[in-house]
Amino acid sequence: QVQLVESGGGSVQPGGSLRLSCAASGFTAGTYTMGWFRQAPGKEREGVAGIYTDSGSIYYADSVKGRFTISQDNAKNTLYLQMNNLKPEDTAMYYCAADRRVWAPLLPSRYNFWGQGTQVTVSS
Repeated sequence: QVQLVESGGGSVQPGGSLRLSCAASGFTAGTYTMGWFRQAPGKEREGVAGIYTDSGSIYYADSVKGRFTISQDNAKNTLYLQMNNLKPEDTAMYYCAADRRVWAPLLPSRYNFWGQGTQVTVSS
């Protein structure tokens, strides 16, 4: 049974940083596509970053390029999202997702397995 547990959210001021973690279980590390998504109140869930954990190929939404970094630790079967220079518009619930080989890894509809989410609030 695939399980994903996010942690690391919180409240920060604009310009601050946070690192989100997603502890995965129920599948072999390095075999699934994984991604980070976010959903702000009243908005649709959107892809932030995705990674093919077998090849290491990475994809980012234009809105976070140069500020966010997705990474993986296969030994721990854990996915990370380092978020720097945070902006108020980054405020959202952040979710980790995983599935077998996924085409278009930034599309939420491609994933069947989701974590419960962790809240990120950026405000002065």
